[in-house]
Amino acid sequence: ETFTSLLRSTFCFCKLTGFCDNCTNYHLQFEWVFSVPGHVAMLNSTLVSRRYFDYTTVPYNITWYNLKTGQEMINQTDKVFVLRETMWFLNVTLEDNGEYVTILRTPSRCFMQSTKLVVEPPIPGECGKPQKAYQELQAGVAHLLNCPLMDYIQKLKSYDISSTITWSKDCTHISDETEKYQYRDSTKLNIDGVDSHHSGLYTCVLTFTLDGVVGSVSETINATVKDREYPVPQIFEPANETIKAKEGSRFTKKCLVFVPTVGQSLDPIWFVRDLKASNKTSERIYVSEKMSRKHDAPAGFLVERLLIFSKVTAEDFNLNYTCLVMSSRVQPPAYFTLIPVEPDLILPVGCVFGSLILVFIMSVTIFYTFRISIVLWFRETFSILYTDKDLDGKLYDAYVAYSQPQPVGFEEEVEKFALHTLPQVLEETWGYKLFIEGRDGLPGQSKVDSVEENIQASRCFILLYTASTFICRQQTNGTCSNSSDKTRKTQSTCDRECSESMHHLECVAAMHRSLLEGSLKVVLVELEELSSDQLALLPESVQHLRKKQGAVCLWKNVAASKRWRKCLRTEEDEEDGGKDSYLSASFCPSSRFWKEVRYQMPVKGRRRVGSRETVLLNK
Repeated sequence: ETFTSLLRSTFCFCKLTGFCDNCTNYHLQFEWVFSVPGHVAMLNSTLVSRRYFDYTTVPYNITWYNLKTGQEMINQTDKVFVLRETMWFLNVTLEDNGEYVTILRTPSRCFMQSTKLVVEPPIPGECGKPQKAYQELQAGVAHLLNCPLMDYIQKLKSYDISSTITWSKDCTHISDETEKYQYRDSTKLNIDGVDSHHSGLYTCVLTFTLDGVVGSVSETINATVKDREYPVPQIFEPANETIKAKEGSRFTKKCLVFVPTVGQSLDPIWFVRDLKASNKTSERIYVSEKMSRKHDAPAGFLVERLLIFSKVTAEDFNLNYTCLVMSSRVQPPAYFTLIPVEPDLILPVGCVFGSLILVFIMSVTIFYTFRISIVLWFRETFSILYTDKDLDGKLYDAYVAYSQPQPVGFEEEVEKFALHTLPQVLEETWGYKLFIEGRDGLPGQSKVDSVEENIQASRCFILLYTASTFICRQQTNGTCSNSSDKTRKTQSTCDRECSESMHHLECVAAMHRSLLEGSLKVVLVELEELSSDQLALLPESVQHLRKKQGAVCLWKNVAASKRWRKCLRTEEDEEDGGKDSYLSASFCPSSRFWKEVRYQMPVKGRRRVGSRETVLLNK
């Protein structure tokens, strides 16, 4: 009936005010506010909560309404004080009895909630409020009464408003720090030595000043005294537990009992296999003498008796050993079960896991150290797993590009490395087929056509470069010309410019196929160490490729391979008296540098595919 009345009232309110459109209605709060005329009443909405929205970041507006009249509740001097989610009635009257609606709006949502205020006149001849709280006092000890006004105190503290509490019993004021009563904290009344005379009605009155009005609110507590009950003995140990013990070892377990100060004395008894344990030390299982000591809080005594196993045997396991307290108060027995200690597997398991981790770390280290050698061995041993490269229609395994030699400089060594050392190792030793422009180009063929055709016919592109490879060699006298004012430019200078253009064309064509089309693999071979400034002068495409896939660095292997310098010599070196050159004869074919080059080269497989797959490969 109350819920039906609430729905009817809410409907009338919404129809009257028109404020309920699109509002989520949480109806009437479960907790009602009870007051008496002349007191202060606080109505608090619970809509300002993270349960409904993030009130710390989302702006909102709250409005209070009287459900009966539909009028908005605004501040009225000495009567009503509204502050956000809280509405205060500073001087309650019987006409204030009723329901009040809170409407909370955010930029995107709307919430509605009702709060019930019940105003009742005092009961004639009785002090305090008609509605009472109930608390129980324990006879014979000190006890605390709690004033149920903590929500008022906390709300006032949030306003930085102080308040005071006074207590009365059956219309008689209770002063602080008397023989029986003391005020504690902000809401508690301590009663020493509670007895039957302390039962009755206790009223706590909270007084404060709000909005210039001195007001008060009170709560009445109906306190009843419960006769004192002496606590029964409590067995602290054993705690119905399972304990592990090692066979053949000595084992001791105590029965620890708390005995209240008031009451009969007691004697803890151990039972083994349903028989009372012996106190003879000659027995394998026996009990010690009873020992006791004083315990202050709570007041009483701790009594203990030990159950001693001089030697644990297999027959002692999986049995319950019970401690029973013999006293005038009934106390359930407590027990423990003895089980054998499990084998210590930590050390062997730790050794196994440690060994596995060590093997794993060593395997990873070995793999990353000898990764290239392992991959090359796998390719040679299991070449049947790789498709025969001769079926792809390519003529060469690699197109070799390098800068042409200068009259003075490192490029002469580069040419020697490209035309002699590189073919000697890759072609003669490992069977690769290379295209080198200075060696394999057809006389009279267009340079552009030669570059396009031979790169197209190659499976990868090997770019040999040094610090000076990509540096533009500016000619102070202009380009080659047949005019009379440029006759001082030698034919060799013209040839160098043509070779530079050739090298530039090769790089552009290769980088286009690699970076844009993705149809050609480029292998960067760095012949000398480059500083950061020199690296910055490399073309952006080369820098990008070097950063993406790295480069095979010849200079890194020079120091480690000095002892192998004489392993490989060219005829020109012999004619020069056997002197090693930096690039042409620095390494044996099995050195790490050549392994890295071979690792980047196309795989030489032996698996042959069907005719249809061959056609697809050719396409």
